[in-house]
Amino acid sequence: MNIEQFKDWALFLDRDGVINRRIPGGYVMHIDDFIFNPGAREAIAIFSGVFSHIFVVTNQQGIGKGMMNETDLNIIHDYMLTHINKTGGRIDKIYFCPGLAKDKPLCRKPQPGMALQAKADFPDIDLSKSLMIGDSVSDILFGNNVGMLSFFINNTGEIEDDLPSGTPIYTSLAEIAGIKI
Repeated sequence: MNIEQFKDWALFLDRDGVINRRIPGGYVMHIDDFIFNPGAREAIAIFSGVFSHIFVVTNQQGIGKGMMNETDLNIIHDYMLTHINKTGGRIDKIYFCPGLAKDKPLCRKPQPGMALQAKADFPDIDLSKSLMIGDSVSDILFGNNVGMLSFFINNTGEIEDDLPSGTPIYTSLAEIAGIKI
């Protein structure tokens, strides 16, 4: 993979399972729960020299369920950003959706709300020259729904049956960035 082909594109990253370890059946609710995936910070540092903008787009229904609040989420995100910045990376903005899956709010992936908000906040981005990297079918559909190229991170060894055909599959952000871990 030569990421230089994406020079000046925008990058959209899912958080749980891509940047940090996912908690199966649970939520990252405290910084003690937030563990970076191997090579993720270093990959984001490399991406920072290629992509014009880097965004995190994350469904956070733990808020909608009352298990945590936005202050808790902001503490986790501040921790994440501090460590990404220390490694030489950057995230331009974090978008999150606190809505419940059952309610299907416009902001919740695979709905396009977070991409449309990023486009409104950063009018210079071209969604057709944007890359979405996620570890769930809803992430891939989110990217595809707004015309992005989408990459699937398979860090569990299992591929979901409904993953759109032809979706490029990688094991980690580090693999996409060309880092050996």
